[in-house]
Amino acid sequence: MLNRRILRVKAFQTVYAFQQCKASNLNLAYDWIRAQFLPDLNSMEVQDKGKLKEEAEQCVRLFDAQLEDKGEGAGEYSPKIRNTAKAALEQYQKQNDKDLDFLRTNMVSAAERLPSLYLLAIAILIGFGEHLAKELDKRKKLGNQGTGAAGESNLAQNQVLQFLKEKTPIEQEFVRHHVFREEIADEVRQWFREYVRPHEDYAAYVKISAPSWEEDMDILQKLLKKVVFKNDTVLSFFQERDINWAENRPVVRSLALKVLKNLDGDGVPIEGFLPELAINWEDDKEFFQNIFNLSVRSGDEFSGLIADKAKNWDIERIALTDKVILTMALTEMVNFPSIPVKVTINEFIDISKTYSTPKSKQFVNGLLDVLAKELTDSGKIRKSGRGLIDNK
Repeated sequence: MLNRRILRVKAFQTVYAFQQCKASNLNLAYDWIRAQFLPDLNSMEVQDKGKLKEEAEQCVRLFDAQLEDKGEGAGEYSPKIRNTAKAALEQYQKQNDKDLDFLRTNMVSAAERLPSLYLLAIAILIGFGEHLAKELDKRKKLGNQGTGAAGESNLAQNQVLQFLKEKTPIEQEFVRHHVFREEIADEVRQWFREYVRPHEDYAAYVKISAPSWEEDMDILQKLLKKVVFKNDTVLSFFQERDINWAENRPVVRSLALKVLKNLDGDGVPIEGFLPELAINWEDDKEFFQNIFNLSVRSGDEFSGLIADKAKNWDIERIALTDKVILTMALTEMVNFPSIPVKVTINEFIDISKTYSTPKSKQFVNGLLDVLAKELTDSGKIRKSGRGLIDNK
C-alpha cells in the first residue's frame, strides 16, 4: 500500500512548489509595477526619471501593505499608484489561484501514477532476464558456447524473477496499469548490453555457479539502485513519462525495492506484496487533499507562531523546507484529531531528514515539541479516537 508517509511527502513537495510559485509571482508583480513607471519613450514631454522611480517604489510599498492587509491609506497616493497597486495585486492573486489549482490537481494524478512507474522498473528487471534467455537460446542454436562464465545464465534463471512471473499476479498488474513490456524491449536490450553486462556487480554475479535466493535477490536490488535509478539514460526514459520524475524518483525507487523485499521465496507471496495506492484510496486521498489545502490556508497563521517560538532564528532565515515542514506538522496536529501528536512529529522529522538541511532534524523536533505542548494546553489541539484521550 502507498502509505500516508508517502502521501505526506507528496503533499510536502506540492506545498513547497506552491511557495516557490508564490515567490516567483511576487517578483513578477514587482517587475510589472516598476515597468508601469518607466519613461514613455514615445512621449515628446520631458519626464522626471527620478520622480517616476520614486512613484514606482511607492507603488511597491502600497502593494506590499495591501498584500499583508495592513490597511495603509491608499488615499495618500496618486490615482496612478493606487490603480497600479490594485491591478498588480489582482494579477498576483489570480496567478496564485491558477498555480494552486494546477498543483492540487497534479498532486493527486501524480500519486495515482506511482504504481505504473514502480511496475515499469520491475518490468525492466524482468526484461533483462528474458532478453538474456533469448540471447543464450539464440547462441545455442547457432552452436556458440558463449563467454564460458560459470554463471552466464544466472540472470535468465534468476529465482526471484521466475517467482515473480510464475507465482504472483505481476503480469495482470502490468496490464492493469498499462505497463506493456513489448514497448520497451528495444530499450531493455540496449541497456542490458551497455549498462548491465559491463557493471562490476553483474560481473561478480556471473562468476557464481549456482546462486542462492539471497544472491539472486541481491543482484536485482543492485541493478535497481545502480542502473535503473542511477543511470542517466534510464532516468531520462522515466523523465519523459513523468513530468514530476524529480520528485517521484525516490518514492518510486522505494516502492520498487519494496516489491522485491516482500518476496520470501516460500512459494506464495505475502499478502499485498505489491504496494497499492492504498487499501482505501478514497479515504487516503481525502487525507492527502486536506493536509495540502489546510497547510496552504494555515501558512500565515503558523508562520507567525513559528517566528514567535524560534527565538534565536529570524523567520526569514529559516529554510523554506523547514517552514513548510513545520506548518504542515502543526496543521496535521490541529486538524486531524485521530492522529497522535507523536506520530505527526516523527513523520515530519523523517521528512526533514531527507528533504531539508543537516541541522533540520533537531530544529524541527525541538520546535514542534514546544508548539505541540502550547497548542495542547490552550485546547487548540484535541485528540480523540481509539487509544487517544481528548487534549492529551
